[in-house]
Amino acid sequence: MSDNSRPVHIIGAGPGGLATAAALRRRGIRSVVLERSDAVGASWRGHYDRLRLHTTRRRSSLPGLTIPRSYGRWVRRDDLVRYLEEYTRRHRLEVATGVEVARIDRADDGSWVLRANGGRELTSPVVVVATGNNHTPRVPDWPGRDAYEGELLHARDYRHAEPYAGKDVLVVGTGNTGTEIALDLAEGGAARVRLAVRTPPHILRRSTLGRSAQANAVAVRRLPVRLVDGMARGLTKVTIPDLSAHGLPRPETGLYTRVRQGAIPVLDTGFVKAVRKGRIEPVAAVESFDGSRVVLGDGTAITPDVVIAATGYRRGLEDVVGHLGVLDERGAPLVHGPRELRTAAGLHFIGYTNPISGTLRELAIDARRIARAVARTTTG
Repeated sequence: MSDNSRPVHIIGAGPGGLATAAALRRRGIRSVVLERSDAVGASWRGHYDRLRLHTTRRRSSLPGLTIPRSYGRWVRRDDLVRYLEEYTRRHRLEVATGVEVARIDRADDGSWVLRANGGRELTSPVVVVATGNNHTPRVPDWPGRDAYEGELLHARDYRHAEPYAGKDVLVVGTGNTGTEIALDLAEGGAARVRLAVRTPPHILRRSTLGRSAQANAVAVRRLPVRLVDGMARGLTKVTIPDLSAHGLPRPETGLYTRVRQGAIPVLDTGFVKAVRKGRIEPVAAVESFDGSRVVLGDGTAITPDVVIAATGYRRGLEDVVGHLGVLDERGAPLVHGPRELRTAAGLHFIGYTNPISGTLRELAIDARRIARAVARTTTG
C-alpha cells in the first residue's frame, strides 16, 4: 500500500483521469483527482446535444465497469456522462472539484509540487496529467475577425440547431465535429448551411455490413502505413460516393498517413447524403473577414448570419508543464501512458493521442499501464 499522506494526484476528471484513478485503486494506491470544473466529464457535458460516440459501447468501457447495454451500440453524450458519474461512485474515487492546477514544479526531494487556485500547493510523488486534447477552444486569428458584424462562435458553444432556424450558417472545419454540426443544422431548419473546407477529409461509414469502422481500425493499426492507405482507398471507393462534383474531392494523402499526422477520418452518420442532396454546401476555406462578409480562399465572398468555428482545441499544457522540457514543438507531451522522461520521473500523461482505434479504448489500456508503472515505483 502506498503512503496515503502523499497520494498520486491526477489532473482532470475526464475518462482518462477517472480510469487511471480506478486502476490505481485496484492496486491499493490512493489517488486524488483534481478537476477545475464542478463535475466529472466536464468536456463531454459541453459537447453538442446530438453527439454520440463513434466507437462501439463494447470498446468504449473503462476498466472495472462495462457501459450498460441499454445505452445502445453508439452511446449518447448524456449517457456517457451518466456512465462517468456512476464510474466515479462505483470505484469510490476521490475527486476534488473546483481545483485548477496552474503549474507543476519539481520539489527538492524529487516529488512534485502542484500550484493551484486559491493559493493551494499540493505535493505528490507521482502526477498524472489528464486534461486532454480538448482543453482550450482554438479560433484562427483570421484577418478582420474581431470586426466581423455577424455572429461568430466556437463549436464548443453550439448545443443544437433551434437558435439557427431560418438562418444562413457557415461551419468552418471538416472534422467529425464540423460535419456533424453542419448535419444538425441542415436537419434542424437552418435556411442554408455551408461548410468551409481547407483539406478534404477522409470519410468512412461508421459501420459496414454490421462491422464497425473501429473494429477495422483495431485490426489494422499495427500494419504498415502504406498498406493501410491502400486498403482504405479501396474500401472508400466501394462504400463512399465521390463527392467531387459537390465540392468535396477525395483526399490525395492516404487515410492512415493522415491519421499519423493527427487527422481522424469523418465517420458518416448522414453527412454524405446531405451533401449529395445540396443540404450542406462545401465551399473554400475561410481566408478573412470584411465587415459582414466572409472572404473565401477562391476569392468569393459570402454573408452568412452565423459562423461556427469547428477548428479544434489547444492542449493548453505550456503554462502548466512547458518549463519542464516535456513538450514537443506543438505543445504535445513527448511521452504518454506508462512512459516517463528520465528528467521528469513520476510525471505521466494520458489522453493526448488521437488513435484510429478509438480514444476511450486506448485510455483504458493506458490507465492500466500507468497504474502498473506507478505500482512498481511506489511499492517496488
